[in-house]
Amino acid sequence: MKYPKEYLDEIKLRLKVSQVVGKVVQLKKRGKEFIGLSPFKNEKTPSFTVNDEKEFYHCFSTGEHGNIFDFLMKTKSFGFGEAVKTLAAEAGMQPYRFSNFDKKKDLRFQTYKNIFKNYTNYFHENLFHSNSKEAMDYLTKRGLKKDTIEEFKLGYVSWKNSFYDELLKSYSEEEINLTGLYYRNDKTGKLIDRFNSRIIFPINNLSGETIAFGGRIIREGKLAKYINSPETEFYKKGSMIFNLDKAKDLRSETEEVLIVEGYMDVVSVYASGIKNVISNSGTALTERQINLIWKFFANPIICLDGDESGQNAALRIAEKLFPLIKDNNKIFFSIMPEGTDPDDYIKLNGKDALLNLLKKKEIIQSFLWNYHLSKVDRNNPYEISKFEKEIKKLAYTIQDETLKKYVLENFLNEIKNLTPIQTSRRNLNYFPFKKRDFKILNETKILHQKNKDLSKIQILEFSILLIMLNFFEVALKRIEELASLNFLSEKNESLKNTIIASISNKLDENTMQSKISSEYSSLIKEINENSNIQLILKNKNDDNILELLDELTHDFKVQNNLKKIESLEKKLLNNLDENSYSELLKLKSQLNRE
Repeated sequence: MKYPKEYLDEIKLRLKVSQVVGKVVQLKKRGKEFIGLSPFKNEKTPSFTVNDEKEFYHCFSTGEHGNIFDFLMKTKSFGFGEAVKTLAAEAGMQPYRFSNFDKKKDLRFQTYKNIFKNYTNYFHENLFHSNSKEAMDYLTKRGLKKDTIEEFKLGYVSWKNSFYDELLKSYSEEEINLTGLYYRNDKTGKLIDRFNSRIIFPINNLSGETIAFGGRIIREGKLAKYINSPETEFYKKGSMIFNLDKAKDLRSETEEVLIVEGYMDVVSVYASGIKNVISNSGTALTERQINLIWKFFANPIICLDGDESGQNAALRIAEKLFPLIKDNNKIFFSIMPEGTDPDDYIKLNGKDALLNLLKKKEIIQSFLWNYHLSKVDRNNPYEISKFEKEIKKLAYTIQDETLKKYVLENFLNEIKNLTPIQTSRRNLNYFPFKKRDFKILNETKILHQKNKDLSKIQILEFSILLIMLNFFEVALKRIEELASLNFLSEKNESLKNTIIASISNKLDENTMQSKISSEYSSLIKEINENSNIQLILKNKNDDNILELLDELTHDFKVQNNLKKIESLEKKLLNNLDENSYSELLKLKSQLNRE
């Protein structure tokens, strides 16, 4: 049985030829093409080329030529059906199942597309008639020229048009109703054209076939400014990207694509000469949509309006998509100046100005960090504490385990730089120091030079011990958890156990201080010199100190697990041991929970 053309086209659109061939042949970029040694003949000089834009490979030494299906059939001796199944799975598509139901569905889809094609053509032509002058004037004022209007097949649906009757001459009422182009008025029972008095933007699938519309009202009033086709059997908003059918042709020229908020933004930016621009189709950007975009562009740039709603929308998108990032699939953000959208900006400043603005884009983890930090009073340790919890929580959501580790480490380094001791030379004014405190700052600089070579875990151990040495009552409330910690330093572990034993034996405070000071005087001096929390502890009550102790013990566990994970990963690189691998999975699971 023959595979539908749309199914095969979808596979080819989702997979670059270089992506498939690159698993067999080592390719090097040369202009718009890739070159490599022929997989069909032993050779020393590359004669094999791949062209993603034209979707074929060609071997000059043997004359072999074809698409991704041909390549698998010739290099792996697959049959056509096996090649289709293999590549469909790689493209993230369900295997095609032939049945009578599929035949009927395919026929429905053909009819569905034909109705949309007729509707598009009719109302596109209608836009140029004199009775659509108001709509054409609106598009002209928005800076659109005839060639752009024609390329996007924009149209105008006149009030009380009779096109439904025209459709009935070729299609049944049931077939027309399946498109969602018309709905029945609840009161009168009459059929209403959904896009009455609206400019329509055809929404195409990856093959360039129209399967839905976006509609823009041209007169301001009570009606919604924009509406979209309802979801149908063949149109799912969360899976569609406006203009991806055109933008994807640039995938061999750039890894970037601009994601804007509205249809008019896309058309305006495209008309300026920036062709790699798309928009989500009437819904918040979904996981399915970003995965589809990544099939063509590794570095999408989300560019939203500069007002508060645009900023909030950007944050929601960032937090929703952050778990999905990978080392080869990134997301960037570029926020417009306040009060402008991409359409406004490009009209006021031009194409080059927009391209320069996009050069200042922020990668997603920096965008999230800067957004949340901008809401924090850096002079308030409680807000900093809350910020740290939030930013760590975001890092733990990343699904790629290796990337998660390094993003978390980056966040922890940045968090460390927020403290006054770690950034004394930069003076971030974490606390409002007065002139008489300059001596304290100079001492802090000296201490910073002394402890800069200490590891994160050593500093955490010192900080926990500092609290235990000076706040016995606080330590008593967490005695069991502190006992469960295993310090890496033997002398730190010994001191910790001595303090816990003294507290457990209910020795009075003076006796404990005397005993501990005599046995660990040099270590206590080292702790006082190198711990970075003395300033934070000043003038704090027991509840505040207990909260800080909880944070420190949590951070210690995270750092300890990360160190163990790193050690196990190195071990597994040299020798794949089942017990070590099981322990690694257990530690990563524990790290996620924490």
